[in-house]
Amino acid sequence: MAENKRIIRVMVGLCSLFLALVVYLTFIQLFKSKSLIANTYNRRQVKIEENTARGNIYDRNGVLLAYSEKNGEQQERIYPFGPLYSHVIGYNSKVYGKSLIEAAYNRELLGINEYSQVFGMASSSNYPGRKGDNIYLTIDHELQALGGELLQGRKGAVVAMDPKTGEVLALVSSPSFNPGAKELEKNWQVMVESQDAPFLSRATQGLYPPGSTFKILITAAAIEKGLENEIYNDKGSIVIDEREIRNSAGKAYGEIDLKKALAVSSNVVYAQLGVTLGEGSLKDIAQRAKFGKEIDFDIPVSASRFPHDSMSKTDLAESAIGQGKVLVTPLHMAMITSGIANGGVMMKPLLVKKLEDPDGKTDKDAKSAEFSKIMSKDVSEKIKVMMQEVVVSGTGHNAAIQGINVAGKTGTAENELSVKKKAKEHSWFVGFAPVEDPKIAVAVIVEYGGSGSDTAAIIARNIIKKYLLEQKTSENKN
Repeated sequence: MAENKRIIRVMVGLCSLFLALVVYLTFIQLFKSKSLIANTYNRRQVKIEENTARGNIYDRNGVLLAYSEKNGEQQERIYPFGPLYSHVIGYNSKVYGKSLIEAAYNRELLGINEYSQVFGMASSSNYPGRKGDNIYLTIDHELQALGGELLQGRKGAVVAMDPKTGEVLALVSSPSFNPGAKELEKNWQVMVESQDAPFLSRATQGLYPPGSTFKILITAAAIEKGLENEIYNDKGSIVIDEREIRNSAGKAYGEIDLKKALAVSSNVVYAQLGVTLGEGSLKDIAQRAKFGKEIDFDIPVSASRFPHDSMSKTDLAESAIGQGKVLVTPLHMAMITSGIANGGVMMKPLLVKKLEDPDGKTDKDAKSAEFSKIMSKDVSEKIKVMMQEVVVSGTGHNAAIQGINVAGKTGTAENELSVKKKAKEHSWFVGFAPVEDPKIAVAVIVEYGGSGSDTAAIIARNIIKKYLLEQKTSENKN
């Protein structure tokens, strides 16, 4: 009897260990497999890559942006457009691993799925000639190339979106880098130590004071509080709690309403509005616009910041003109602008349009989804009219396009160097067109570019004009 009990205990122990092993392996398979496969030190991945033609990456129109070719015994990743997509597609290196789309969609690009992992097919080195899935991005290559050209090597970013679907049409960051493995490995240390931060994706991870582009949200809050018809006396400057806030060049606009204040970008009026609206209203509109929240996207995005626990009058005034502690990414600013263009609804941003297996069968087709309702349609329609006036008669005149109604807002944001008079302010412009049926929304920032009306607005105009011409040509063909 005692012998039987010992045998039973041993069997129970062995079964427990076996069950624990099954649970552990199941956990690894379900929750850790993706990160383990992507790990640079995973030799299994190296074997898979040696025998797999990594999937191609295309733009929305089928332009080839990345592909693999056999170089001796190795698969070499080719990027035909060099640095242009380094902050979108990323890189694929045996030494430094993978980034961005190459990392996020590594399994798909290698043709690995849950079933192949379970049955061990993907890990075998006995299947030469395997092919991974192809990826189609939402990016329009023509717009991406134009954005890179217009930045002319200056630090900054250009983001363009379809406001109705959330599809990202251009996502340009500058400076960039050559993502080819040989060049990457050769220049890695120099780039890591560079003050220009070429690895920083400014479009998605650069955090900047939004300057006067933030006034479009303050305008929404003011309209909701019934302040759109108020008359303000703009004397060129105002002192709030011993902090003097001035208009650009100290210009005084006299008695003006909200529409005129947005058109001329009156800091005096909007500083007063910030105090009048109060902490609750400012935090509420920032929360609806998803400041401080993670943005679900195919590549990493920094969370924009509205980091005030309690706000003094100075905090309220500075925040209302997009200064102080408020920070935003260009992608997020493009999303907010898209939200106004889309009747107050901000869509989830999309970068990957679809996945296609080697036989041409679609594996995944991205669906548009609402991200946040920032404001009512009525409020957004009023802001559209005001933003159109910014371009027609205000600071955004350089974004005007003959025959097309453009809405926009300039921004000239102080930074750590401009405050010390060691550099110009950051140049911002956000906008969309056509006003009556928006097809494209943009956000442009040029670091130390000076006035938003002189630098960023011109870039935005050319992006909008190019895309709408493309759309018109496509419609005429059909």
